[in-house]
Amino acid sequence: QVHVVETGGGLVQAGGSLTLSCAASGRTFNTLSMGWFRQAPGMEREFVAGISRSGATTRYADAMKGRATISRDNTKNTMYLHMNSLKLEDTAVYYCAADTTTRFVPIMTASTYDYWGQGTQVTVSS
Repeated sequence: QVHVVETGGGLVQAGGSLTLSCAASGRTFNTLSMGWFRQAPGMEREFVAGISRSGATTRYADAMKGRATISRDNTKNTMYLHMNSLKLEDTAVYYCAADTTTRFVPIMTASTYDYWGQGTQVTVSS
C-alpha cells in the first residue's frame, strides 16, 4: 500500500509562483512513476505533469509547458511541482498520484495511477 500526501497549496496572486510537494511512503520511492493532476469545480480531473521513476523523463500538459517544473528527490521520497506565471484558470485541487507499473515515460491517463493523495487546494486570485 502506497500512501501519498500533498502539501504546499494556498492562495496566490495571478502571475505568482507556488511549489507543491508530495511525500510518499509504503514502497521504495524509485519504483514509482509519479504524476500531478488537478480538478477544478465542475471539471474532469486532468493531467498536469508526470515524472519517471529515476526522474530522467518528464512530461507536461500543454497548458503547463514553460510554466511548471516537476522534479523528485528519491532520497527524500518526495516529488515537487513548481509552478510560475500562475493564471486564474490554474485554480483547482491538485492531486499527487503514484503509478506502480509504468517504468519510463509518465502516463497522462488518470486511470493508470494506482494511489492518490487527498489533494491540496491552489487558488489563484486576480
